Amino acid sequence: MTLADEYLEYPRRRTGMDHGLYPYSNLFKRAPVSWPEGKAVAVPIVVSLEWFPITPSAKPFLAPGHMQTAYPDFRHYTAREYGTRVGVFRLLKAFAKAGVQAGFAVNAEIARRYPSTVDAIIGGGHEIIAHSTDMNGTIATGLPEEEERALIEHSLAILTDASGVKPKGWLSIAQSQSWNTPRLLAAAGLSFMLDWVNDDLPYTMTTEAGNIINLPLNHELSDRQIITKQQQSVDSYCMQIRDALAWLGAEANSYGGRMLPLHLTPYIMALPYRIDAFEHLLAELTTSPSAWVTTPGKVVDATSEYLETTGS
Repeated sequence: MTLADEYLEYPRRRTGMDHGLYPYSNLFKRAPVSWPEGKAVAVPIVVSLEWFPITPSAKPFLAPGHMQTAYPDFRHYTAREYGTRVGVFRLLKAFAKAGVQAGFAVNAEIARRYPSTVDAIIGGGHEIIAHSTDMNGTIATGLPEEEERALIEHSLAILTDASGVKPKGWLSIAQSQSWNTPRLLAAAGLSFMLDWVNDDLPYTMTTEAGNIINLPLNHELSDRQIITKQQQSVDSYCMQIRDALAWLGAEANSYGGRMLPLHLTPYIMALPYRIDAFEHLLAELTTSPSAWVTTPGKVVDATSEYLETTGS
């Protein structure tokens, strides 16, 4: 049996990447990055603040963490609502205690329903990152471009109105994109996104609408992946963050600065039997001679000139 010639044809196949957004780059052969105060590892904090409609949409796909059983699924709905009623404020207290700011990736529906929560985030000096409309606002190939553009614009408009400042960053639901997303985000005036996970440093994407920086947000070290998916303890989570910091710090001594994002979920990390361990981890990070605990936007600001100079 022979295959038709077109079976092996793939219009995006080329040397290096399967796209033209950026060239291949070996992390260990790049010019070194420097962080403020000579720190070795940037630790940007990202909190996903989500609103789950009680009736989920499976188009184009069901978002991770969505309702699971026959609807109305009040058990899972209220477990997630714990994050907006309790967890987010517990995290805000933990950040204030440690003297750090974070980036809050906020569903626009959170700002519409709970404007006082956005006020508390802004009042703490934290950064607002756009995180779609709600947990039904997923993006994937097949979503019409006009619908995706409208989703991005609607999210930005609501968050800008609620916070008084247009977000500079974007995090997609499930970090999922279509072929059009980087271009549409650049066209919307966003400076950075957190969807692609393929590096330990930010890098520049080039689109027809202009450049946008991708700050890789490691999925494997998120609390959702370690605690919820892998069913590990919060102590295991903290140990893995410490191990990652030690390894990246050692690399930085030879190759320049590295990055270790913390991706947190209020209804997971801020439960009363986990928050104490997390507060201790924050205290370790803020007193570490190698860690620069900060927001994603500040990491992007610190690397933007470097990226322009090196083209990385």
